[in-house]
Amino acid sequence: MPKIDRHSKIVGWLKLALPLTALALLSTLFLLADRIDPTAAIRYAEVDVEALARDPRMSAPTYAGITSDGAAITLTAKAARPASAERTAAAEDVTLRLEMPDGGSTDMTASGAELDTGAGELRLTGGVEIATSSGYRVTTEALTAALDRSGAESQAPVKATGPAVTIDAASFTLHHETGGESEPAYLLVFSGGVKLVYQPGG
Repeated sequence: MPKIDRHSKIVGWLKLALPLTALALLSTLFLLADRIDPTAAIRYAEVDVEALARDPRMSAPTYAGITSDGAAITLTAKAARPASAERTAAAEDVTLRLEMPDGGSTDMTASGAELDTGAGELRLTGGVEIATSSGYRVTTEALTAALDRSGAESQAPVKATGPAVTIDAASFTLHHETGGESEPAYLLVFSGGVKLVYQPGG
């Protein structure tokens, strides 16, 4: 019986001492913990709200649609800003892709672009590069591309390379053409002092 009483007393003391010890430890943690410094919070982003309000812009915008002749058009950019009373809509690092109904495609890239929604045109500037699925690569400084139909026209001299040829010209146009009962054709036409160098494969 004495052993049982001693054991019961020890258990009783532990039931009282352990919770009190836990409370003491928790109190110590709260007292010794570092206070939070609001000024030391991590800065996730530094945004100039006033500048953003003056010059709103979108990151990585995408536009997709179908032209009147059935070509799929996709426009992507690194950034774009909407039109305002003083200026037209514009974009940076632009890629324009045309996928023709006949299976062909044309990719255009430029460092800048302006969108004329009234005329349904996109003016590419700052060094334009064009690559067609037929194997032609064209470079020019400025280009106007239609958004409601398959078409483009250079605003500066062009240089093109293709299967076994090199072409220099004052301008070029890419347009959709139909004739009679024949299937629609997409033509790349060079004009204005055209110089063509033919290099047959060896």
